[in-house]
Amino acid sequence: MTTPVSTIVRQLADREAIRECLYRYARGVDRLDAGMVRSAYWPDCVDNHTGFTGNAEEFIAWAFPIMGTMDQTMHLIANVLMTIRGESADVESYFYGIHRITLPDGGKSDVIGAGRYIDGFEKRGEEWRIARRHVITDWFRQYPDSADWSRGMLGIMIAPGGRFPDDESYTRARIE
Repeated sequence: MTTPVSTIVRQLADREAIRECLYRYARGVDRLDAGMVRSAYWPDCVDNHTGFTGNAEEFIAWAFPIMGTMDQTMHLIANVLMTIRGESADVESYFYGIHRITLPDGGKSDVIGAGRYIDGFEKRGEEWRIARRHVITDWFRQYPDSADWSRGMLGIMIAPGGRFPDDESYTRARIE
């Protein structure tokens, strides 16, 4: 099934706003920026998220303590397909989440999870946000170790990115 080019052209701004919303969510959870995550959800949303069901505030209260224990996280969004019907849209997007966690013995481990966000978006006024989310996990892998940051990447000493508000992206880019 394909979407006619004329329909895509007519919906282009809405499609881009939906994609931007997905990216705001990913940045918000990775940087632990509650305001950014809130901007991706309608306050009355329902998120069914790998063992959690609740609204945006409840999701933040549940997820941020878990994410905060991780040294680093990165969520990538891909393969975004959508069907827009007026002020609502059904959206499926693939995610790839990479996490560096601390093990009970103090060691580090990398965990990668992948799956799909099945979202019901609503446009209220001029803004698209998630009204309903269901997360499907299709794949994961946990490694017994993690990169040794004391050796640097390819021998180049670098510091990893940080969290809100200390991450460089908050001073170098004005993303709202």
